[in-house]
Amino acid sequence: MPLLGGAVLAIWNDVVAGEEAEFDRWHLGEHVPERVGVPGFLRGRRYDVVHGDRRYFTLYETERPDVLNGPDYLARLNDPTPWTQRCIQLFRNNKRTACRVTLTLGHGIGGAITTLDVGPAPGRDTELRDWLTRSALPALVAADGVIGAHLCEADEGVTRVQAAEKKLLDRPDELARWVVMIEGTDPAVVDRACAGILAAPALASHGAVPDAAVGSYRLVYALAKAG
Repeated sequence: MPLLGGAVLAIWNDVVAGEEAEFDRWHLGEHVPERVGVPGFLRGRRYDVVHGDRRYFTLYETERPDVLNGPDYLARLNDPTPWTQRCIQLFRNNKRTACRVTLTLGHGIGGAITTLDVGPAPGRDTELRDWLTRSALPALVAADGVIGAHLCEADEGVTRVQAAEKKLLDRPDELARWVVMIEGTDPAVVDRACAGILAAPALASHGAVPDAAVGSYRLVYALAKAG
């Protein structure tokens, strides 16, 4: 199946060197299950880097964008557990963005994902969106070994909601713009599929700013809401 629901929360981050084991224990043992338990959250996934500028990528799928600034989620953000209070302070280079799902294609979860943080050039939003949704992503999801292809557009108002957890970070989150995600069976398979269709010249020629941040990740853990 493609992405669940109408919104995602996309997070890329590093952690303090030497604290990776503690981060893993907390993130997989407490944090992702806690978040998936929030009403309106449908699934959480954690990925580790293959190549890219940040070590971890986490993706939460929610029913709607307003789940991500709603009372149930804010209650968790404003009452972090003691373990969360310690581990949030381990985050470095944090990029975190709530997004509306513009298009989601596919038939499952891939073991690998390539993420692109890409933005439209001024006045070229429609051109870039139309090319991605009508041409590029349908072509990618038809390629051998590709499981899914998704376009999600940032909701800055929802992303910037203030909460106690954010005050524990060493610096404010960076924001992504549009998040393109391509899932497949293996990182090399996804890299090959993206190499032509989503190469920098192709993106620029269809309206993207030529500064896309690209990362390749392997799936570590996925948890869907029970029932």
